[in-house]
Amino acid sequence: MTEAAMAISSETIDRLNRECQGIPLSGERAAELPIELGQLHAAVEAARPDHDFDRLPASFEQALHALRAVEDGEQAGADTSTPRDAGTGAAGSADEIAALSLCEAADAVASGALSATDLVGAALARIDRLDGQLHAFIRLDREDALARAREMDRNRSRGGEAGPLAGVPLAHKDMYYRAGKVSSCGSRIRREFRPAATATVLQRLDTAGAIDLGGLAMVEFAMGPHGFNAHLPRCRNVWDFERIPCGSSSGSGAAVAGRLVYAALGSDTGGSIRCPAAANGVAGINPTQGRVSRFGCMPMSWSLDVMGPLARTVRDCARVLGVIAGADKNDATTSAQPVPDYEATIEQSLRGVRIGIPAGYFDEDLDSGVAATVEATHAVFAGLGATLVPVAMPALLDTVSAIHPLVMKCEGAANHLPWKRAQDEDYSDEVGKRLQAGFFIPATDYINALQYRAHALRTFADAVFGACDALLTPVLPMPTPTLADTAYRDGPAYLKMVVGLTRNTRVVNYLGLPALSVTCGFTPDGMPTSFQLIGRPFAEPLLFRLGHQYQRETDWHRRWPTALPA
Repeated sequence: MTEAAMAISSETIDRLNRECQGIPLSGERAAELPIELGQLHAAVEAARPDHDFDRLPASFEQALHALRAVEDGEQAGADTSTPRDAGTGAAGSADEIAALSLCEAADAVASGALSATDLVGAALARIDRLDGQLHAFIRLDREDALARAREMDRNRSRGGEAGPLAGVPLAHKDMYYRAGKVSSCGSRIRREFRPAATATVLQRLDTAGAIDLGGLAMVEFAMGPHGFNAHLPRCRNVWDFERIPCGSSSGSGAAVAGRLVYAALGSDTGGSIRCPAAANGVAGINPTQGRVSRFGCMPMSWSLDVMGPLARTVRDCARVLGVIAGADKNDATTSAQPVPDYEATIEQSLRGVRIGIPAGYFDEDLDSGVAATVEATHAVFAGLGATLVPVAMPALLDTVSAIHPLVMKCEGAANHLPWKRAQDEDYSDEVGKRLQAGFFIPATDYINALQYRAHALRTFADAVFGACDALLTPVLPMPTPTLADTAYRDGPAYLKMVVGLTRNTRVVNYLGLPALSVTCGFTPDGMPTSFQLIGRPFAEPLLFRLGHQYQRETDWHRRWPTALPA
């Protein structure tokens, strides 16, 4: 790229930094930034032919609701029976109890077959035995969890009602605030931060009877898809300790897959729920933008962030999302769209449901082993009565993929400017550099990138959902990389690897759509891989229905991680 084609010169960057931004910036880095900024600027230029002077960024939210899916429960003849997953049932030993699904565990407490103390004790036993190797936890609130379990058991003995998550031990990415508890956000800067308020989603989980065990490992300030955090012990992948757990919700994926907890909240800005779910062999739901409150959650990119659960089964995800979803007076970006009973329709017939198989974008740069594993799911869905149809992907997905990082970098830079000026040395080298471009992106590029979202969503919805009800794509386009392959280094090869990890997921965040990650087999190197089902806005009931019935016919989600003792 020539200097003339660059959005901004290194001399201009240096002058702007001295006169305006005031962040620590080496001469070498100032010389590198024009190339990165030029690429981001080119992405916006590609979108400008579709620019509408009268389009407001807020029209994206209007488009989401205008394109919403009809809820499954509104369809005539819906079978609302909800049989329990076939599973191990209530059992006695700590490992047998830990092997239950979330729904099985909660139902066992509700029936009296197990107590909350049984569940918490089993979880703590596995944490004590395994987390020294996995490093999934940043903070373990052992005594608080045991006290809450005992109080819940006393309440049940007095005839108190059991909530939908009664007694179930959970833990969450260390960016969900609980008043008075340290929430480090995976950073050195916030290592002693104690919030004054509790996140809405944690309050709702408490009300439903869940028991919070503590904070889980994450990439520093949620900035990285590989799972590495220079400030923490390395979080491990439960299938192979020499593979990455993916991020940024690395601890959430490892803790759920390692049977340390039954579910965990993560966040997803470009794939940080779905990628760790795929790499660790569990399920994860990226909800429709606005479906779940973000009050009391660390912001990474407020236009793109969504909050959701990772769990062992699709039905588990459905139950947790049903608890945390819904409007919140403390978060004006939440939707007033009513929250359906996600479990009520998961057994409804798939006959007549159209599953789209993408031609273009999602099948490009795709590893052959991943492609074969995802393709094998087609026969399962066809056997369940669904119709599989090829769907040509709109060309604008390449533009969407390129614009997404611009929005994320701008909003991340705005969040971090005061700390970058005052505490730059407290950032890891990788995250510090990832933030730098955002300080020099023109405001016009950022605003145009937001304005483009509504047009991109409508164009994608017309092309895709005019032909199918849900789109089936791989989550990771490659087998889970090794630690060595993802070791931080400068240069284009490293950047290509990082960008490649989220190629199939980040476009979903820009479009604000729901997507469900479901394990569908193993690549030839023995690592789990997953498909994602992408739906219209608020189509979570259909995605859960498809994912649950796929799991009913397969056993991938029941396989025991090979790096852990049985």
